[in-house]
Amino acid sequence: MEYKSPAYHVIPVPVDKIKPNTYNPNKVAPPEMKLLYESIRADGYTMPVVCYYDSCEDAYIIVDGFHRYQIMKDYPDIYEREQGLLPVSVIDKPIDQRMASTVRHNRARGSHSVDLMSNIVKELHDLGRSDAWISRHLGMDQDEILRLKQITGLAALFRDVNFGNAWMPEEEEE
Repeated sequence: MEYKSPAYHVIPVPVDKIKPNTYNPNKVAPPEMKLLYESIRADGYTMPVVCYYDSCEDAYIIVDGFHRYQIMKDYPDIYEREQGLLPVSVIDKPIDQRMASTVRHNRARGSHSVDLMSNIVKELHDLGRSDAWISRHLGMDQDEILRLKQITGLAALFRDVNFGNAWMPEEEEE
């Protein structure tokens, strides 16, 4: 079977059937959001929102494109022009792969919230993903993963880390 990228199967989805994911660490400042609005107003939606279809909820969960989605929610002129429909390409991947995909999409474009990135590392760790997996799939080096783990402050994130012997002070001679 020949692989065909999801971008070749863009579908119009009512914005009310689309939901943000709970883990996106990407934030966009107000000036850039205004620029995104101006871009969509002038050029239309040139990139589909990437979603996962959750059949239990009958909803499309955003993997990439939250801010494009937010523009339609916030600007009635865009909503009306687009008739409440967003272009969506659907990927069918488990949650760990969707989280990794979100991070890859975001990192290719901009910056992340450190706290939210540390939460993603924690969640992936809780899902059983190793530091090597996180490094390979999220494009992080080991030092960055360690720093993000330290932010969460959870000992469980370090259970597989081998620590050296503690330093013992020498007793003072009198």
